[in-house]
Amino acid sequence: MEQQVVETWLFAHGTFWALVPPIVAIVLALITKEAYSSLFIGVVMGGLFISQGSFPAFLNAVFKDGMIKQVSDPWNVGILFFLVILGTMVALMNKSGGSIAFGNWAKAHIKSKVGAQIATICLGILIFVDDYFNCLTVGSVMRPVTDKFKVSHEKLSYLIDSTAAPICIIAPISSWAAAVTGFVDGEDGLGLFIKAIPYNFYALLTIFALFAIVIMKVEFGPMKKYESAEAMIEDKMQEITPTDCKGGILDLVFPICSLIVFCFIGLIYTGGFFSSGEAHKGFVDAFGASDASVGLVLGSFAAFVLTIIWYLMRRVLKLRKCLECLPEGFKAMVPAVLILVLAWSLKGVTDTLGAKDFVAGLISGSASGFMNLMPAIIFCIAVFLAFATGTSWGTFGILIPIVVAAFGGVDYNLMIISISACMAGAVCGDHISPISDTTIMASAGAECNHVNHVNTQLPYALSVAGISFICYLVAGFTRSAIVSILLGIACIIGGLFAIKMMGAKKAKKAK
Repeated sequence: MEQQVVETWLFAHGTFWALVPPIVAIVLALITKEAYSSLFIGVVMGGLFISQGSFPAFLNAVFKDGMIKQVSDPWNVGILFFLVILGTMVALMNKSGGSIAFGNWAKAHIKSKVGAQIATICLGILIFVDDYFNCLTVGSVMRPVTDKFKVSHEKLSYLIDSTAAPICIIAPISSWAAAVTGFVDGEDGLGLFIKAIPYNFYALLTIFALFAIVIMKVEFGPMKKYESAEAMIEDKMQEITPTDCKGGILDLVFPICSLIVFCFIGLIYTGGFFSSGEAHKGFVDAFGASDASVGLVLGSFAAFVLTIIWYLMRRVLKLRKCLECLPEGFKAMVPAVLILVLAWSLKGVTDTLGAKDFVAGLISGSASGFMNLMPAIIFCIAVFLAFATGTSWGTFGILIPIVVAAFGGVDYNLMIISISACMAGAVCGDHISPISDTTIMASAGAECNHVNHVNTQLPYALSVAGISFICYLVAGFTRSAIVSILLGIACIIGGLFAIKMMGAKKAKKAK
């Protein structure tokens, strides 16, 4: 029976048709500005490709092997638990008054809209352990502050999203570094990761662009409209301001610090750092072998229990009020959970259709003919694959082994540049993809409409992606990270000055 099913969708397996369902879902989401139905239509289309006229096979592809399988996957279940616990922690901090107290403190110490955005970027850089943790933590901490300075939720979600994956992919101690090193066979994975950091142009230029955009006060594309809608932000701020809170700034700082410490401990615990005998691993090895899904759940749950004890000891909240935050936190995360489940289901259908085989054949077939151009080509393919499938880790798993096999023993420097291009392109595609879990969580962390977040950050991310492509072209010939990155920085500064001057001319004409 299984062989018969495989033969029915053989026309689509391992071909460009395998990428059609996610592409359709993404296009529909951008056009309709509605993510749920768009993702579901992508899953249904994939099911039709797999079943090809067999109704029972269609039902199995969409529900049994699609949604149910993805929801029951241990890794995905762990992420869902982590989301709910974090949602509950946010509800606790809000109900205690810690968020409002921190907002009042920040208002006294952070003097401007620029300062609020810089503080958000810096906090995002500091929380480099994991992108999921980064998105929701930075959002819950900085949202009251950015609201007070009338930063739109669209801009906040862009700042969060841009300091999540782009930071993790250049941090040697992160769950992303662990994932990348696991995909490198026959080489020192961590050593290659560290050597590739200077060539990770998209991540480095994204961070530089964040500071430049904020300091130069440049907005363009759809973001400009939302950043001018200050009255709407002020109304939202008044709606969420409680009047009966007893908590102070410590009631936000303590839970956040607990989350960071315990999640970090949870990650190295799952990697065997606290094991005895032969099972014991050193710090770096334990981080590389960590199970981020389980570690984040253990760490966040420990922080959740400790936070409740903290609030009870300080008499900020009673136990009944603390437990009421459980359903509140779950409700707050329902939109993110729904989108994640549909996105995972779409990824599962895409994997079944053989998208990996198609891309692998595309890369391996062209690796020998365009050696100096390969970093730029790999970057583009990684962007497209991560954008279409919504997963950067899956993109690493497909492309990095191919790059190592193609360049290993031939040109070591070009192999490092190409590995970095693969990582950078995967992060870029993940960054701009509406079906990426990191993008979804950035929307949730900022309490921003998901499609609005995708639309507003797209011009910013694509601009950096275009400059990164040029940098990889230069690096392929010069083998120099310094020359390439300086060129990228110059392009960003020049582009922002040009946009600012054009905006000033339009403003004069309008007068």
